[in-house]
Amino acid sequence: MVAMLRHRGPDGYGLFRDEGIGLAHARLSIIDLTGGAQPIHNEDRSIWVVYNGEIFNYPELREELEQRGHRFYTRTDTEVIVHAYEEYGDGAWERFNGQFAFALWDGRRRRLWLTRDRVGILPLFYARSGDRLLFASEAKALFASGSVEPRFDPTGLVQVFTRWSTSDRTTVFEGVRSVPLGTAMCFDDQLGERSRRFWEPDLAEDPRLSEITAEEAAEGLAHRLTRAIRLRLRADVPVGSYLSGGLDSSVIGRFIRHADSSPLQTFAVRFADPTFDETEPQRRMAGLLGTDHHEILCGDEEIRDALPEVIWHCESPLLRTAPAPLFLLSRLVRNSGMKVVLTGEGADELLAGYNVFKEDKVRRFWARQPESQARPALLSRLYPYVGDGQKRTKLWQQFFRVGLTDLDHPFYSHRVRWQNTAWTLRFLSRDIRAEVDTARMEADLEQTLPSGWRGWRSLARAQAIEMVTFLSSYLLCSQGDRVAMGHSVEVRYPFLDPDVIDYCSGLPGRLKLRGLRDKVTLRNLASHHVPRDIWERPKQPYRAPMTTALFNEQTSAYVDDLLSPSCLERFGLVEPGPAGRLVENARRRGGRMSGEREEMAVVGVLTLQILAYLYLERFVERAAGQLAALDEREPEVLEDRLCGAVP
Repeated sequence: MVAMLRHRGPDGYGLFRDEGIGLAHARLSIIDLTGGAQPIHNEDRSIWVVYNGEIFNYPELREELEQRGHRFYTRTDTEVIVHAYEEYGDGAWERFNGQFAFALWDGRRRRLWLTRDRVGILPLFYARSGDRLLFASEAKALFASGSVEPRFDPTGLVQVFTRWSTSDRTTVFEGVRSVPLGTAMCFDDQLGERSRRFWEPDLAEDPRLSEITAEEAAEGLAHRLTRAIRLRLRADVPVGSYLSGGLDSSVIGRFIRHADSSPLQTFAVRFADPTFDETEPQRRMAGLLGTDHHEILCGDEEIRDALPEVIWHCESPLLRTAPAPLFLLSRLVRNSGMKVVLTGEGADELLAGYNVFKEDKVRRFWARQPESQARPALLSRLYPYVGDGQKRTKLWQQFFRVGLTDLDHPFYSHRVRWQNTAWTLRFLSRDIRAEVDTARMEADLEQTLPSGWRGWRSLARAQAIEMVTFLSSYLLCSQGDRVAMGHSVEVRYPFLDPDVIDYCSGLPGRLKLRGLRDKVTLRNLASHHVPRDIWERPKQPYRAPMTTALFNEQTSAYVDDLLSPSCLERFGLVEPGPAGRLVENARRRGGRMSGEREEMAVVGVLTLQILAYLYLERFVERAAGQLAALDEREPEVLEDRLCGAVP
């Protein structure tokens, strides 16, 4: 199992086993490079932990725990977890400012804790097999146990083909569950289960901030963001930064320079297709910051060739190719000798930076006068590149009118988008679709949303939906942890610091979205730190070429093979007729499809086929190769009480 996670931790591994329990860890050394090997234990070796991530406030917690009599044998943040648990029990998790997923074994009480950070930055999965509970950072490690077989879950697949990703509890694999974000699950030695959600987002406006001015709000955010960045610069290795050329990463870069005068390395993706490229603002900001700037240039071939490895690491079909360039970017980071980078994700969810929030606002305004021609025309300001004049207005009327006056629907803000994406469901096999109750799926989703969310203002409700359905399960996963850890790179997120989240969540809506001007508070803050053309620049969503990268004169053999009629039939996951016609249309048009949903369907079919090939047909072979590589190294920690092996 641990061999399958070597990409997450290539610097060493360790093992602990006792009656009824086994823990293993693959280490990416960032804190206490020589003394921090895991599993790590307390003084009497009764509590053990394996852990992925960072507790950024560990020095402060360590000092507090030492004053209470705890003795440490490492300098790691990991050891803080076991002593905090000894001192505070399951109240310890709330004290951690970090991104983490860990398994903690309490030998005295014979309890296993599986705990995941507030917003689900780090993954953690589990599965039951007879009288066994298995858990791991990635599903592939569960399959390597020999006790869990990779079979597809129809509900998970339907969720992906509707909302881009699964819910925070579900996966695309049958029997494989995700520990929910902000949750600690406890299992006793009879596998009895209980769980407690120790944090959930509260986006209700804070009455104490109701009269705050724009300038005061910007100062409050600057103070918290400064502290968040200082905490995330804590490491025994150099820390770099992604630089997209947009507002969020530019602010992060500027604040890093304020916090630390040492040389800073920045990393950016360039695209050969100018439609997606942001080279000019990236280089401009890198020059202003005085960084050692690194770039990769992504064209069709690079995206197409990287896609199978991306799917291997993401463990899910994708409806977009956007994770592929980020996978290549993390390789550049690693090849530059870096292990850690900061990035700006989270700002759009917290401060209403996405068009989905503006769409919701315009549609609610339009719903007051459903027959108005002028009100839907406002949507043209969000997508000026789609259509022209009257044709554009008519397009928005058709697309966004669906459910226009159903303002009480719990998912009003996202419903139109999900229905558009769900068009791709027609390409999944009838058997898969027949097994899923989509009405129940929507009801289950509502259960994952924060308590009291229905009483919030419409913007806050939309933000909560975005955080639960997109931030953790897609953005921080397929475009975050999975593609970064594919090259052993840790990504840190200052905007997802607990204090930053709480502060931004409580701000009045007018300081997030004023009219159609997004991220008001962040733009006000940025106006003091970055050039006007950066802080005033409209958001350019991160996208990558899709079907044009897959179908051209240089189409790869794997694309042809996996989309052949015989292969579509072999896996039985898609409807061969409709999927075959979709693929043939894409070939004939060189990937230039008539709309985005057709592009998503092609990418979804191909990546589902890739996933099936890698996990249903090639898994055993790949696992054997990774185990052979692990066998060449000795473990850094080995405590096997069943065999008497104790260092």
